[in-house]
Parts: sequence; C-alpha cells; structure tokens
Amino acid sequence: MDPVTHGLIGATASQSFADKRSFRVAAFTGLASAMLADLDVFLGSASDPLLNLELHRQFSHSIVFIPVGALIATILLWWFVKKYLTLKETYLFSLAGYATAGLTDYFTSYGVLLLWPFTDTRYSLDIISVFDPIFTLGVILFTGMAFYKRKQLFAWLALGWAALYLLFGFTQQRKAVEVARQLANQNQHEINQLIVKPTIANNWLWSIRYVAGDSLYSSGVKLLPFSEPEIFPGEQTALLNWQKEYESFRGTTLYNDIARFSELSGDVLIRHPNHEQVIGDGRYSMLPITLSPLWGIEVDTTQPNQHVEFGTYRDANEEVRERFLEMLF
Repeated sequence: MDPVTHGLIGATASQSFADKRSFRVAAFTGLASAMLADLDVFLGSASDPLLNLELHRQFSHSIVFIPVGALIATILLWWFVKKYLTLKETYLFSLAGYATAGLTDYFTSYGVLLLWPFTDTRYSLDIISVFDPIFTLGVILFTGMAFYKRKQLFAWLALGWAALYLLFGFTQQRKAVEVARQLANQNQHEINQLIVKPTIANNWLWSIRYVAGDSLYSSGVKLLPFSEPEIFPGEQTALLNWQKEYESFRGTTLYNDIARFSELSGDVLIRHPNHEQVIGDGRYSMLPITLSPLWGIEVDTTQPNQHVEFGTYRDANEEVRERFLEMLF
C-alpha cells in the first residue's frame, strides 16, 4: 500500500492496546515502524537494476523478520519516545506497527515474500489497489478521531473499517473471477493462468488477464452493487517464449536477467507494442483493456554480458485518462 496508509494502519494497530497516557506516542511509534519496512526501496545496485525489484517487499516484509524489524524501529525511535514509554512498551508498539507492513501489502498486488527465507514465492490476494482513497479516508477518519480523543474505540473502528473494506474487495474479486471464466468459456479458451486485480484508486473497475494457449487476453469489468457486470472487451497478444528466442544466449548475463524478470513478472512476459526491444510485464497496464506494459526491461543482444536496463512506460495522456474515467464512471 501507499506509505500514508501503511503508517496509519500501523498507528491504529498500536493505538488498539495503548492506554491514555501513552496513546499518542504509541500512534507515532506504530506509524513510524509500519513505514520502516518500505525503506527497502532504497536497496539495490546501480549496475544491476533488477536487484531493487527483487529486494522490494522481500526480507523486510517477511513474517520471520517482524521481530527484527520491530527491534530496529525500537532502537531508532527510543531516543524520541523514552520520556513517555518504557523500552518494553516501545518494542511492543513497534512490533504491532511493523507487523502490519507485510500483511497489508499482501492484500494488494505484485506480491510479498511473506515466507522468506523458506521460499521465494510472492504471495498476494489482489483484493485492493495499492492506492485506494476511499479505504484510506476511512482509516484517516477513525485513526484521527482515536488520536484526538485518545480512545481505543476509534482505533478498533478503524480496524473494523479496514476489515469490512477488504471483505468487500474479496467479494468483488470473486465476481470478477466468475466473469473472467464466463468470457473464457464464450471464447472456448482454457485458462492456464488467471490474473484479476482492481484498477488504481477504486474497487469497482477490475482488470482481467488470462493466459490461454500461447496468448494473453485482457478485458475490464465494472462491478457496481445491485447492477449487472459491465464488460469492456480488451486485446490479445502472444506470450513471449523467451527461453526459445534467447536460447543462443543461455549462460549469459542477458539470459539470466530475462529469467529473473520472468520470475518477478509471474512468467507473463510480452513484447511492448511501442518499444520493440522492451520485454514487459503483461499483468499491468494503464488501462485494463490494453496490453501495453507499465514497466519492462530493454534487451540489447549486442551486449549479452551486461545487465539489462529496467524502465517504466506509463503513458497517462489525455486519451488514456478520458477512457479510464469513462469506464470508471
């Protein structure tokens, strides 16, 4: 989730068991601890662009690392809060805040290495967008009331709001999955891999991607309460068989980097339609109906022993914005 929501949920977790004396300091401690995990965005190497992607949402978001992350937060925060909290209280509030970091990202897309170092599998529920203003506003309202009045009741209301909204997201996703299966049946496609995610900043316009045969198919669906699903037909493109296409480069840095990016992209690799040398992550695009990847790697076969370049290709021009709003509203 976005840093603000991360921090607020961490603050709420700490507030939920704080007394009036320590209530506001507990909120500050939980907020800072929850945001600490996302400092992994600064980890990486200038010579190896994919390393940053591999480390983001990795060990710092693992369940095993929670006690360690809380200890680091305690050390960093102790000098600011020691007048108000004991060392034990500081650690407990840090623990509550830090524990929310990986778990809240788990509800979004892209994936979290929750069980690192036992497995490198990225887990994600895909039931809420990384940024959802309705969700965040509810958390702000109740967490702010809790902070102002120093009452646990509002902290619990904030957690209740979060739980209800996530439950709504789960039911929306189930509906979108059913629509996806119906579309595949209509087109006589056998789904090999299904990817259903909410689009940015909302929970009623969903992106549907599925792999059938050697192709990737996209579509969008709007799911409003008490209304029939509204389906937006999308595009089709061939999956990139990178193992075959780059077989002659096996053992090189180039080949290994493509393999790494394939793993990070859930093995859904496609050519970028506007950049011939770019291999993109087919799961994400600006619009649910298009197959123009938001990010990818630029492959230079003339330098097989150099790391690939990673780039973003977000094109939020007026036409794209208008089409998104048209589908959304």
